[in-house]
Amino acid sequence: MLETIQGNLYDYPKYYDLVYGSDWKAEFDFLEDCFEKHTDLTVERVYEPACGTGRLLIKFALAGYEVGGVDLNSLAVKYCNERLDRAGYPPSATVGDMCDFRVEEPVDAAMNTINSFRHLQTEAQAKAHLQCVARALRPGGLYVLGLHLTPTSIQPMQEESWSARRGNLSVLSRLWVIECNLKKRRESVGMSFDVYTPTRQFRIEDQICFRTYTYRQLEKLLKTVPEFELTAVYDFGYDVEQPIEIGPATEDVVYVLRKRDT
Repeated sequence: MLETIQGNLYDYPKYYDLVYGSDWKAEFDFLEDCFEKHTDLTVERVYEPACGTGRLLIKFALAGYEVGGVDLNSLAVKYCNERLDRAGYPPSATVGDMCDFRVEEPVDAAMNTINSFRHLQTEAQAKAHLQCVARALRPGGLYVLGLHLTPTSIQPMQEESWSARRGNLSVLSRLWVIECNLKKRRESVGMSFDVYTPTRQFRIEDQICFRTYTYRQLEKLLKTVPEFELTAVYDFGYDVEQPIEIGPATEDVVYVLRKRDT
């Protein structure tokens, strides 16, 4: 049996980045396709609320974009800034709240693609976040928001797993639903990293609370932020030529929101 450490998975950015940063290209290519298709702006400056380890920011920096981000976890921000610095770019991630941040200059696009939005526990926080992003964007700029909805006509997914390897380090990540209270809109999930190195094998285990959203609940929230118009919705297949129609069975979604010109 693996040695088990109870801890915050976000406090282990090296392992987090290995698992969630290994499949960056599909998201990166999709985001660039969205920039091309859904705004008339030339996208040069991008920003990521809940940027974490900077798994996407470093790729955008390397591609010639000016990047910035914010995250509550200081260890993740340190990891992000160190990798930007090593590559010769300004360490432009800051520690802060994605409900209450400011940018020095408006950006052309922002992204939040892997469920971080659901860490916000109240409607007020979610609305404040969307308003913050809207303020950060130039008119016509895009916000690409990806998350898991709670389907109402089918059984929602109860467990997921991912694995990745880099050199002699491999990590297996697993997520499972502990409890889901749709009335309180709280989903408690367990998450773990099984870490394997040449000299040690161990598990880091955590419990995280996400806010739940049916497609109707998210639709209602978006209507409270008139600064945005919804331009398209996709799934996690990340094919910009294949928008989807949202319904009671929809689970994985990526909303493309555009800031109105006026």
